[in-house]
Amino acid sequence: MKRRDFIAGVGSAAATMPLVASAQQQKPVLGFLSSGPANARQDQFAMLYRALRESGYVEGQNLTVEYRWANDQYDRLPALASELVQRRVTVIAATGGPITALAAKAATDTIPIVFTAVSDPVKYGLVASFNRPGGNVTGSAGLTTELDAKRLEVLREVVPNANIIGALFNPNRPGVDAQIRDLVAAARTAGIQLAVMRAGTHAELETAFAEFERQPVQALVVTADPFFNSVRDKLVELLARSRVPAIYQWREFTAVGGLVSYGPSILDAYHQGGLYIARILKGERPADLPVVQPAKFELVINLKTAKALGLTVPPSLLARADEVIE
Repeated sequence: MKRRDFIAGVGSAAATMPLVASAQQQKPVLGFLSSGPANARQDQFAMLYRALRESGYVEGQNLTVEYRWANDQYDRLPALASELVQRRVTVIAATGGPITALAAKAATDTIPIVFTAVSDPVKYGLVASFNRPGGNVTGSAGLTTELDAKRLEVLREVVPNANIIGALFNPNRPGVDAQIRDLVAAARTAGIQLAVMRAGTHAELETAFAEFERQPVQALVVTADPFFNSVRDKLVELLARSRVPAIYQWREFTAVGGLVSYGPSILDAYHQGGLYIARILKGERPADLPVVQPAKFELVINLKTAKALGLTVPPSLLARADEVIE
């Protein structure tokens, strides 16, 4: 080989090296699938990204994110999940309840999926078991619907003379019929008449409250559902207007003026989701990552709201509270 041909060959190889290195260092793609709108639950999404940053992943630097928002229209989720699969994302973050995780699981059995705060993922068929999920799905359990009856009990402590209590359900939630049956049974055992209300859209919410104001309902349980979480400010406003005491699933409702909430930390669940996504991006398999269950439950009481409603919260309940907002 002539010397100048050798030098030219070396120069050509050197010119292609950055391209090869670039291909080898191609950024992973996170598919972010949410049942809600982009402008809701920002505090929760921030916790997921905080966990990713703690683990060394920053969007725009070494991580690309593809967003798909269903805007609380649950029937859009299957198509949105399919789009992420076609995009060949590295991992899917399924946020906003079991409906999102189920849509993602139906769309792929190979791309890893991490769900956040899903009530009983074994019952929904998302994982084989908590300790050994199997397959391509894992995440954090929310114990959301399981605590509806406990919330009814706490609400009765705040409003001890309430004999007719409303319960707001989203009819579009998977397993809602069983959710209703369980709470009706709990109310019957406690000697409470339960008025079932249904709302899965903004329009239905307005209609439900218009009907609600015509009924002799003395308090309300806002049951677990991601749609209600998306519209928490509106829900709290409607209840303030109706002057009806209510209990919610997450602290975030009480923080914006709701009366009382009881449940695990939704922020912890999203932080855990980010940690699991990072571990999968580093090579671990969902099948080997146990579903994380909540370790603590928060009872939060807003005394300012209680005073506005003319309620005196029992000292025994205040003593048990994890947080009192004054």
